[in-house]
Amino acid sequence: MKASHSSGILPVEKGPGVTSFQVVAQLRRVLHASRIGHGGTLDPDATGVLPILIGEATKLTPYLVELDKEYVATIRLGVITETEDMAGAVLETRPVPDLDAAAVEQALSRFVGVISQVPPMYSAIRQGGRRLYELAREGRTVERQPRQVTVHAIALEALALPELRIRVRCGKGTYIRTLAADLGAALGCGGALAVLIRTRVGPYHLAEAVSWTELVEARDETRLWTRLLPADSALATFPAVTLEAAGAARFLHGQAVPGPGGGEGRARVYSPDGAFLGVGLSSAGTVRPERLLHADPARPSVLPA
Repeated sequence: MKASHSSGILPVEKGPGVTSFQVVAQLRRVLHASRIGHGGTLDPDATGVLPILIGEATKLTPYLVELDKEYVATIRLGVITETEDMAGAVLETRPVPDLDAAAVEQALSRFVGVISQVPPMYSAIRQGGRRLYELAREGRTVERQPRQVTVHAIALEALALPELRIRVRCGKGTYIRTLAADLGAALGCGGALAVLIRTRVGPYHLAEAVSWTELVEARDETRLWTRLLPADSALATFPAVTLEAAGAARFLHGQAVPGPGGGEGRARVYSPDGAFLGVGLSSAGTVRPERLLHADPARPSVLPA
């Protein structure tokens, strides 16, 4: 039986060898939800946190994909592949120098901050109306423009040549496969991604996610509905604005209403009884709707740390 709150976000652990779309399809079968999507694709071989948006929460997808992410990646040095990970055909092998932690950390430091990445051919980016991976499967390579991405931090967690393990905290659009290949190039021996685990998306941590095994074996949807987090949990970094009843009604009809003075930018907007109304843009003492949600009845916000 469906819970009384049919909108929200369910952090799920994506299993190995399945696509993000297959996770959505599995949940659609189990939860019988008409609207469901995910907040950031993971490669089939990667595992880890995949936030699932259900019902009205699907309207928050553009904000969810903006959240920072954390990965634990194992990189195999001495090998270059066509996909920048170990799933692809090996193009070249090279000897791995006797690197110590200091040398690896020095190389890693070059990839912290705003960096430039050339998207891999095996990626979902569209170029000329087609996905790059479609062109790659036809044996075609096209020129890709470098993209600016932000890497907030990289820590070396283990070094056992020819492999090393790193923890990466980064912004949207960062390809960890490309980071692995670029690090290998910086070390002079090449490298490819061997294992990738996404441990966090914004406030959603792997430790609290519904496991892939639990999802696959789920027969009763009730337990999954009880794990649903409120939609506004994705917007924990936005300031909160609570409107009076008249203002809330006008806001829901698409009108700008008086708001707290001094605040500028996006905000979580609530009715007097605590129902989440959507995302507003605060400016010059007013707040106007940017994205409205027809919220479930008010309930305490769950904003994971």
